[in-house]
Amino acid sequence: MPVSVARATARAGSSPGRNGHSALIPLLTISNMNPCVKEMQYAVRGPIVIRAAELEKDLKSGKKLPFKQVIRANIGDAHAMGQKPITFVREVASLAMAPYLIKSSPNLFSKDAIDRATEILSTAHGGSAGAYTDSVGLPAVTKHITEYISQRDGYPAKQEDIFVGTGASACIKNVMKMVLTHDPNNKPGFMIPIPQYPLYSACCAEFDAHLISYFMDESNNWTLNVEELERAYTESKKHCSPKAICIINPGNPTGQNLPVENIAEIIKFAHRHSLLIMADEVYQSNIYGDNDNFTSFKKVLRSLGNEYDDQQLASFHSVSKGFMGECGLRGGYCELTNFPADVKAMLYKLISASLCSSTVGQFAISCMVKPPTGDAAELYQQETSAVLNSLKERSILVHNRLNKIPGIECNPLQGAMYAFPRLELPARAVALATETGIAPDFLYCSELLDATGICVVPGSGFGQIPGTHHFRMTILPPKDQLEVFLDKLAEFHASFIKKYS
Repeated sequence: MPVSVARATARAGSSPGRNGHSALIPLLTISNMNPCVKEMQYAVRGPIVIRAAELEKDLKSGKKLPFKQVIRANIGDAHAMGQKPITFVREVASLAMAPYLIKSSPNLFSKDAIDRATEILSTAHGGSAGAYTDSVGLPAVTKHITEYISQRDGYPAKQEDIFVGTGASACIKNVMKMVLTHDPNNKPGFMIPIPQYPLYSACCAEFDAHLISYFMDESNNWTLNVEELERAYTESKKHCSPKAICIINPGNPTGQNLPVENIAEIIKFAHRHSLLIMADEVYQSNIYGDNDNFTSFKKVLRSLGNEYDDQQLASFHSVSKGFMGECGLRGGYCELTNFPADVKAMLYKLISASLCSSTVGQFAISCMVKPPTGDAAELYQQETSAVLNSLKERSILVHNRLNKIPGIECNPLQGAMYAFPRLELPARAVALATETGIAPDFLYCSELLDATGICVVPGSGFGQIPGTHHFRMTILPPKDQLEVFLDKLAEFHASFIKKYS
C-alpha cells in the first residue's frame, strides 16, 4: 500500500469492503460537516426553481405538459429575461480585455469607449486586465465611484472610503464579517427586514450569527416603523448582542422607496443604540413613482449634522441591477462612512486575502457611475432610458393586474424589480400545507408551477408576518410574457380557490 494511502487510512479509519478489501471512511460526511452550511437557505434558488429546471428539460425532450414554456419570474436576472446590454459597457469591457483592438479596429468603437478603456488600463498593473488589481479596486474605478457619490449626494466622498467587490453580495459579506464576535454565549445580532432578501439570512446562518427580525409595515407601503424596530431590538437582547441594522432600499422583495423622513428615523434609531447601518441600495436607479426620487442613507446622515458624525454606515451598490442588469459580470462597491482608519485597514486586510475582484466587473462599475459625455452619450442615454421606462411600464402593469385578481393584493411598486403580493388562501389549503409540513404559499407556488409553468418564489422564503402569505415575482420578463403570466395567474388563482374552498 502506498504511504499516502496508508496515512489516509490511518486518519480516516477503514471498514471491510467487497472482496475483503478495506473501504475508506470519508473525512467529510453530512453528519460531521459544518452545521452552519447545512442551516443556510436561499429561497430564490430553492426547490421550486429546481423543479422549474426539470420542467424545462421535459419540454425540450418533447414531453407534453399543460404549458408550452416555463416563465421564470423568480430572480432578478435581467439579461436572462431578454434585456439587451448597454453598448458602452460592452465596448469598454471588450477594449479593456483586448486593447489591441484600439489600434487594429478603432472605427468599431466610440471614442468615449476607447478613452475610458485607456484610462482604466493606465491604472492597472502592467496595463493589463489580466493582472491582479489593488484589493480595494482599480484606482481609476474607485475615483469614478467617489465622483459619482459626491455628485449624487451633494456631500464630498473620499476615495479611501471605497472598495469594490465581486458583486455587492461580496462587499456585504465582508462588512458582516467585521462585526462578528465569537462568544457562544452572546452571539452577534443583525437586524434584518422581514420580508428580506435571503442573502442576509443565509449569511447569518453561515456566520452563526443571530438574525433579529423586524417587520416592515405592509399597510403603509412597506415603510419601517420605529416602534417595531425598538421592539425587535429589545427582545433580541435576551438572545444576542445587536451589532448592525440592515436596510434594503429600494426594497427587495417589497418594492418600496423609503421617504427621507423614514430614513432619518432609522438613522436616529441606529445612533441611539450604537448600531452599524448597512444600506443595501443596489436598486437606486429603479424608481418608478412620478414624483419619487432616490435619496441615499449617506445623504440623509450628512444632513442631520455633526451630532451624527460618529454614526457608522456601509452603503452598497451593484452593476447587477438598475439599468445595466449585468449580473454575470459581478461588480459591486461599498462606501464606508465614519469608519476609523485602523478599522478600515483591518477590513482592507480581510479583502486582500481574496486578492482582488473581477476586473470586468470593475470596468462595468466605471460605466455605471460615470456615463459617457462624448460620441457615445446619446446612445447611452437612449438605451438606459428605454430600459428604465420599460421597467416603469411593467411595474404599473403588474400592480394594476394583480389587484384585479380577487384574493390578491399588492402595494404600489415604487422601486426595484419585484412585486410581493399578498394572498388570501382558503383554510383547507392552509391546513393541508401545515399537515404536509410545508408553508401554505409554498403549496400555492408549487401548484402554480406545475399547472401553468409560472415560476415564482414563496413569500415564506423571504419571511413574513405569521399568518400571512405572499409570493415574490420579478417584473423583468418581456411585456408579452408578463401579459401571459398575469392571464394564467388569474385563471390559476380562481381554480386554486375553488379547489380548496
